[in-house]
Amino acid sequence: MVGGSVGRSAGALARGVSESVGGLPRAFWWLWTSTLINRLGSFVTTFLALYLTVDRGYSASYAGLVGSLYGAGGVVASIGGGVLTDRLGRRPTLLLSQLLTAASVAALSLVTHPVAIAAVAGVVGMATNASRPAVQAMIADIVAPQDRVRALALNFWAVNLGFAVSSAAAGFIAQFSYHVLFFSEAAMVLVCAIVVFVKLPESRPERPAPGRPDARRRPEDADERPVSLGTVLRDGRFMAVVGLSLLVAVLIQQAFVAMPITMGEQGFSSSDFGTAIAVNGLLIVLIQLPVTRFVERRDPLRALVCSSLLIGAGFGLNAFAGSVPFFAFAVVVWTVGEVINTPTQMGLVVRLSPVHGRGRYQGMFSMSWAAANLAAPLVAGWIIDRFGSATLWSASAVLGAVAATGYALLRRATGDALSAPTARGLPDGAARAAADPGPAQDSPALHTADEGRPSTS
Repeated sequence: MVGGSVGRSAGALARGVSESVGGLPRAFWWLWTSTLINRLGSFVTTFLALYLTVDRGYSASYAGLVGSLYGAGGVVASIGGGVLTDRLGRRPTLLLSQLLTAASVAALSLVTHPVAIAAVAGVVGMATNASRPAVQAMIADIVAPQDRVRALALNFWAVNLGFAVSSAAAGFIAQFSYHVLFFSEAAMVLVCAIVVFVKLPESRPERPAPGRPDARRRPEDADERPVSLGTVLRDGRFMAVVGLSLLVAVLIQQAFVAMPITMGEQGFSSSDFGTAIAVNGLLIVLIQLPVTRFVERRDPLRALVCSSLLIGAGFGLNAFAGSVPFFAFAVVVWTVGEVINTPTQMGLVVRLSPVHGRGRYQGMFSMSWAAANLAAPLVAGWIIDRFGSATLWSASAVLGAVAATGYALLRRATGDALSAPTARGLPDGAARAAADPGPAQDSPALHTADEGRPSTS
């Protein structure tokens, strides 16, 4: 009897793993591997403030200025990286970003003048963020429509797994030498560039020659109008999603800006904060894949309404927190919302993006998060100084409700256009796949990716 239960449990686990990771093209897994290696070496952003204040002896205000310049570089790179992704291609943009990241991170450990440090930090911010539109566009190119939310969730899972491991490892490395820490990141990013150069073909869809018949022409190629940044800005539905994403991103950034300040005000140590925030990464690693399997079969806009309410409620709970377990519980609540929100929202962005403008659309979406990195510290500091931490957390709950209302209104305005899920196994999955603006199963780029040969596009 016990053996039968164990066997059924093992079978269910095997089916769950297969549904989570099976059926994705080989090129995706090389891209996923590159993402994981990159995040395993992402030391600088986590320890930059400590490096400047403890190792270099600069003031906290200077460290904040450098952090803001890093964020400003990310805002610029999100748009620039999106344009390069469409014009140069996904692979060249990734290589350029990774090579520049490796060089600038190494330089950041060597420069000593305050102006030089600030300038190089801005370059690091640009270089590290320029690859994001290319990664998201490549996933949209090489993964079938019905599998995209799952693929995006797997990529997000790799980001958090790598971040959790790198944060622990970096703490030990930093005790010996920050120079080793920075050069280790540069080396890991170079490994990513090698993986991209050797294993990933270009996936950018080719525009068919005007008026020339092509037997392999796909339905999404019918709209060949040029896509500019003006096109993106005039896309009302998409810009509504970007605006709502900005609200959610500002909320999530408070975990790394306002939450440690609040805990410090109550007398908790940095290790107490580390214990509470570690729940975020651990929970993402544990539940991201099963939650995504559930959510991808649901209406994405309804999922985003629920996720926004959870994120707002989780941060709102901090107004009542007075112990590490209570703060950790609040982290659990908003992390569940984040787990639902991230792959669902990225999948929605892909559906709204025209094939030949994916880079620009992804760049604008990435900019919402980069802008949140820049704005969240300023907004949080001003509210805490003027009105106190409790007011900030109450406002966070309200902001989550505002974002949820926005998604609900967007759902009402668009009807079924954005509400239909694209999960595998749905009866009308084939029809949705044909209507979705992504690669058909017989796309030349998809075959090339699977076979590991350089693309001719």
